[in-house]
Amino acid sequence: MDTYLDINELAKRLRVPVTWIYDRTRKNGTEQIPHYKFGKYVRFLEKEVLEYLKAKSKGGAK
Repeated sequence: MDTYLDINELAKRLRVPVTWIYDRTRKNGTEQIPHYKFGKYVRFLEKEVLEYLKAKSKGGAK
């Protein structure tokens, strides 16, 4: 099974504020960090977030 992270776990791993993560869930298009909503809960698949960050670091998605 894939690893789902909650917002606090993701912020801790990326060493960014929780508010930065929330902001990226509200963006549109390629600026939006991949996430899933389960009712009021937001979760992130670790592998999808890593792919998103790789694309952003290479300038692939702007």
